[in-house]
Parts: sequence; C-alpha cells; structure tokens
Amino acid sequence: MNAFDTQVIDYLSHITFQSPLVPHIVLAVANHYIFKGLVLVALLWWVWFKPSGQPRRNHEVVIVTIVSGLLALILGRLMAHYLPFRIRPMYNPAFEALFPSTADVKEPLLRTWSSFPSDHAMLWCAVATGIFVASWRVGIYALLHAAILICLPRVFLGLHYASDVLVGAALGVGMACVMNVPYVRTRVAAPVLTLARGYPGAFYAMAFILSFELAMQFDELRSLVQGLTKAL
Repeated sequence: MNAFDTQVIDYLSHITFQSPLVPHIVLAVANHYIFKGLVLVALLWWVWFKPSGQPRRNHEVVIVTIVSGLLALILGRLMAHYLPFRIRPMYNPAFEALFPSTADVKEPLLRTWSSFPSDHAMLWCAVATGIFVASWRVGIYALLHAAILICLPRVFLGLHYASDVLVGAALGVGMACVMNVPYVRTRVAAPVLTLARGYPGAFYAMAFILSFELAMQFDELRSLVQGLTKAL
C-alpha cells in the first residue's frame, strides 16, 4: 500500500460520507453498460462508417483499436496472474468499511482476481485512444468518457486503487499508440480488410457479435468459462 492510494481513498471517502446519494449514483453508473463501453463501441462503428477522404485508414484504425483492446485484456490478465496478488480495496480490512455500497456491484470473481492492473482501464483507454487517432474532437470525449464514467467509479467504489487504474490506462494508451503506427496498423489490418471485402455478410455478422461482447467486456464468456471450469 502506498501513500498516493491511501490519500485518494481518504479523499473519496469524505465525499461518500458527506453525500449519501453520491455512492448510489456512482454504483448505477458502474453497473450499467450504457455508461461503460457501449458508447465507445458505438463510436468505433461511427469511425468505420463516417464520411472521409481516407476510408481505408479509418477501417484500419478501428481494426487495430479492437486488437489493441484485446491484447490489453490479455496483458492485464497475465500481469494479474504473475505479479504479486493485490487485494481490492473493498475487501481490504483497512478500507472495506469505507465501501458499503459495493455489495451490489455486479462483478464476478472480484475477490479472487488481483486488483492490479485495472483491465477496464486498459481496454477502454485503448479504445478511446484509437477513436482519438481517427478524430481528435470525438477522441477527447472518448478519453473523458473512459476516465470519468469507467475508471473513476471503479476507484470510488473500491474495485481498484487509483494506481491500478493509472497503470492500466497508461498500458492501454501505449498499446493503442504502438498498434496505430502506420507500418504496424497497415499489416495487422490487411487480412481483416480482405475478409471484409470478400465476405461482407459474414464479416459484419461477426463484427456485430464481437461488438456486443466487447461492450460487455466478455462477461458472458468469462461466466461460461467459470461454469465449465466448475463442472469439470
């Protein structure tokens, strides 16, 4: 535990005790997908179809942005697995009394998954960065959306320490920046664009399913894997 995370928790706890309504609002934001990734996924579709003199570039940006988000999730899970386990603030005996509202958080496996780094921050900051590459005006909103509506509530509710979120955000942004280097972006997106041109029906059907799962951050797949693991 470091002084920075302790100070952030202390500051947010004062807000909680001063206004009992605030935790309920933050909890509602954290529990509903419309306030999380759904808007950012919709913006990716906007980037794909928006009128532009460089439609291929926009398509490449969307493809590598999704790849960046998936790689960020994989990297986050590997780090959480191999780095020393970090208990979440809501389960930390030193802080759990400060987070009474998190009993209703709809998150599976929280107690057994390490807090560091935040996979939400990694995924959605990567996506927001990709949107920024395609359109800086819309990208500014996307980054603010990721910071205020996705990352901040997770710190406020004790799902993550502030350092978990900051490191996750930095990794997500870094991943998206590397993938959007023109040399990398063109080569990663080429086979996907070939599939889109050759089999548009199958491509957009798969893109819809992927968008749905991405917006839900693959919660259904994780629950399915957990159920199969218990069954076996």
